[in-house]
Amino acid sequence: MLVVQKFGGSSVANAERVMNVARIVTDTYKQGNDVVVVVSAQGDTTDDLIEKAKEINPRASKREMDMLMASGEQISISLLAMAIDALGFPAISLLGWQAGFSTDSKYSSARIKRVDPERIRAELDKKRIVVVAGFQGLNKYDDITTLGRGGSDTSAVAIAAAMKADLCQIYTDVEGVYTADPRKVENAQKLPEITYDEMLELATSGAQVLNNRSVEMAKKYSVELEVLSSLKKATGTKVKEVIEMEKMLIKGVAKDAGVARVSIVGLPDSPGVAFKVFSRVAQAHITVDNILQSVGRDGTKDIAFTVPAGSGEDAVEALKEFCEMKGAKELRCDTDVAKISIVGAGMETHEGVAADMFEALADANINIQTISSSEIRISVLVAKEDADRAVAAVHRHFFG
Repeated sequence: MLVVQKFGGSSVANAERVMNVARIVTDTYKQGNDVVVVVSAQGDTTDDLIEKAKEINPRASKREMDMLMASGEQISISLLAMAIDALGFPAISLLGWQAGFSTDSKYSSARIKRVDPERIRAELDKKRIVVVAGFQGLNKYDDITTLGRGGSDTSAVAIAAAMKADLCQIYTDVEGVYTADPRKVENAQKLPEITYDEMLELATSGAQVLNNRSVEMAKKYSVELEVLSSLKKATGTKVKEVIEMEKMLIKGVAKDAGVARVSIVGLPDSPGVAFKVFSRVAQAHITVDNILQSVGRDGTKDIAFTVPAGSGEDAVEALKEFCEMKGAKELRCDTDVAKISIVGAGMETHEGVAADMFEALADANINIQTISSSEIRISVLVAKEDADRAVAAVHRHFFG
């Protein structure tokens, strides 16, 4: 059996935790499994490296930032390989390019083009535990690239997909996927299993337990995931295509405080205006969510939408000239907002779910600014100061 295990930065934050991970890995190996381990940089290493770069050059190129960022994983993989060796088991550490990761050339947020696991297979054939640096690869120019936020999750799933692994385990500092963040919401319940689609919606809506790109890849290549704790022995959460039907309607409540709302007031109510707005945003490489357009009145209409918080001002800049040309009354960006979402595959066949969510927010005296939905998700925008109360109120309404 081939098992891919991924450990995040908090799981290898210090020597004690590195040794703990080594014991988890070697226990899996002792059961007769081939083991590939994907590791992130230790603790706050990535943030520390970013600060070091700012001290030298606040406008450093993304290529050089990738060269710097990749060094964090090099430290953690070598330390973990040393720890496994200290326990008396054979191990070898490999950087992303040594493990066969080829990416495109979009520095700091590269996409994986292919994984050639020949070197990994050769090391497994020698009965070694293979420790791979997550988050990184090599582009066509032989430059090191990094995969962006949550890149180590994506690396682990990519290896599992390329090698047709029997299981991909994602170890974190929580015991699985919960109905809400257990560190902030009282009585959050651990889910024994969840579908790819539900997990993807939760990840996209702000739940930080899994990266959404890794879930997309797992679904595409049918990689069965298990989310579990590196700090406590407990059954985790399985993420897979099909689960027992009709057990729980709502799977979770998520918060994303990293959003900004862009509002345009007084645009001409004419064909093609929305296209021209969002094509300019797309040309600036900005992703959009929660779109709200008013009914036309007095020959004008209003459009509001959300973008990642760091892209709000960029979106305003991309639209400034167009809005001035069209005589819009106002164009502004508001970062004092948060997105609250409920996710569940059964919502589309059950009436009243949206009303229940809105009732919970009304009872908590929380104003809803915008609403969007899909077949398995309902999201609302609220004031950022109300976000934690909103999550608690909605969770209490659905889960008691």
